[in-house]
Amino acid sequence: MGIKLAVVMRHQPIENPWISHQWVLEEVSVDIGQFTPFTIQEAFSVDQIHAYRLSDHLQMSRWLFTGFFLDVFADETEGYFLNISSEKPCWFVMWRLEEIPSLEGTIAVPHRVMLSYNEAARLLDGGEQVDQITLDPLILESLQQFVAENYRPEVKKRHRPQSFKGAARGVDPKVIGNE
Repeated sequence: MGIKLAVVMRHQPIENPWISHQWVLEEVSVDIGQFTPFTIQEAFSVDQIHAYRLSDHLQMSRWLFTGFFLDVFADETEGYFLNISSEKPCWFVMWRLEEIPSLEGTIAVPHRVMLSYNEAARLLDGGEQVDQITLDPLILESLQQFVAENYRPEVKKRHRPQSFKGAARGVDPKVIGNE
């Protein structure tokens, strides 16, 4: 198991003729036990993810989701490298709108928190919703160290196009002029 994480999603009003609200990824933080059921009343659970309503005012609500773990894998080091070498290294959070019967509505429920650019791209290619938010400096430092120790860029071999290799012709001395 990796580092425990928590995610905060915000449901906020927007000025748009087609939709009245949008879900926004507000925060990803390390969960060191500061989020307990004793301080916040649990709203619902989905699989191993627990959701808590933090606030609800002025047509805006904030939801805390706990139960995430950050694991890093050697086969994702290229994706981590692409993330940390970008202008703004970030967390990637994959979420889905879920119908919650007890709340009589839909909620944006995060399902994955990751650091690999490649993993996030694969999820986006598969039609998932993935948002990003700036990465915590301490996690960035740890990720940079992991990448430095484990990332070995793939050696790219240049393949010469067939058109540059020349034709496979035998030499006929009669053609050259040795008659």
